[in-house]
Amino acid sequence: MKDALSAVPFFSQSADGVFVGNDTARGPWSPEHCHAGPVTGLVARAAEREIGAEKMLARLTLDILRPLPLAGLVVAAETTRHTRTLATTSVTVHDLDGTLCVQATTMHLVRKDLGAVPTAPVTPLRFEEAVPGQFFPDRGPHQKPFFADFIEVAYPPGFSVGVGPKTMWMRAPRLLEGEEQSPVQSMCALADCGNGISWNARPSEMGFMNTDLTLHIHRAPESDWLASESVSHWHGTGIGMSQSVLHDTRGPIATALQTLVLHPPS
Repeated sequence: MKDALSAVPFFSQSADGVFVGNDTARGPWSPEHCHAGPVTGLVARAAEREIGAEKMLARLTLDILRPLPLAGLVVAAETTRHTRTLATTSVTVHDLDGTLCVQATTMHLVRKDLGAVPTAPVTPLRFEEAVPGQFFPDRGPHQKPFFADFIEVAYPPGFSVGVGPKTMWMRAPRLLEGEEQSPVQSMCALADCGNGISWNARPSEMGFMNTDLTLHIHRAPESDWLASESVSHWHGTGIGMSQSVLHDTRGPIATALQTLVLHPPS
């Protein structure tokens, strides 16, 4: 049985600070490139290390400008604002040739202790009822081990993989070899999976790559298993969007949006 937490982490870090992708980080579209979810985790990590633990990463926006090579990525974060209440950063991801692959911004809010406050009543998803399943219907254009081979997946009972909106539970490998990831870093891989969870045709019939990701977090996750309620909107213009509400076993924790480029197979 697959055990995501025992799998090789998404990345190893070289002595000079370069992040090298393992098989677990490989994306579905090319054997040489990363899935953007693990890279989002690296962006969150850089931003959290830049700002510090007293503020929670509450918003991350990531523009994916070019494919992300497994061979090596350089991640850098810079503080752009820091007050008692909030902080913001600019984060870049370059390949080994110095080409900019990702441009990201983050916002961090100070943590307070307000006790119990009123909030919207929401019925949590019931993880204890979920049943194991398959994540992705097709392997895509290559046959090498990739992201979906290493994650654990479960669905609500009676649910089958197919087109349209879906809810999926996922437990993913760790982000970085030799380092414990933060709760926010642990949700980044799932946040970038909305278009792969809710799709309206198989990849052999229509490609649906995302060009960005915006993640709004209102509570840090508290469980290894996380869920995404996802729906994708596709249009004849070749433009689409994936919307996801993310959950831990206690309830909702975040929303994720992806802009999609649709491309029929050549």
